[in-house]
Amino acid sequence: MPSRPITIVIAAALEALVGLAAAVGGLYSLFNTVTGRASELTSALSLTALGLGVGALLVFVARGLWQLRDWARTPVFVTQIFLAVVAYYMFTSGQYLYGAVLLVVAVCASAAVLSPPTTAALFPEERGK
Repeated sequence: MPSRPITIVIAAALEALVGLAAAVGGLYSLFNTVTGRASELTSALSLTALGLGVGALLVFVARGLWQLRDWARTPVFVTQIFLAVVAYYMFTSGQYLYGAVLLVVAVCASAAVLSPPTTAALFPEERGK
């Protein structure tokens, strides 16, 4: 197995971090539902399922990237596009700190997953062309 460049380590770690944040959001929604703080039960349970499902999927993709699976590159990059959109809406709603954190994560993970060392590690057959 080829060596794992630092850019893949960074991209996989940031993707896993985003996945864990989504799962924590789902667990928070579940906590609010169980304790009776949720205003609408159906929405809260849907949000719980969405948060936990997306979190699990993103951690799965991060694991794929960590294992140098070439299929994982696209979902990691698409995640960062969605994260940048969320950051934009955080900025427009006056939540500048959260927006800045999300934007920094999106830019760093995008740069890491699209960098030449990542490309060389994920697609070694392309190196000879």
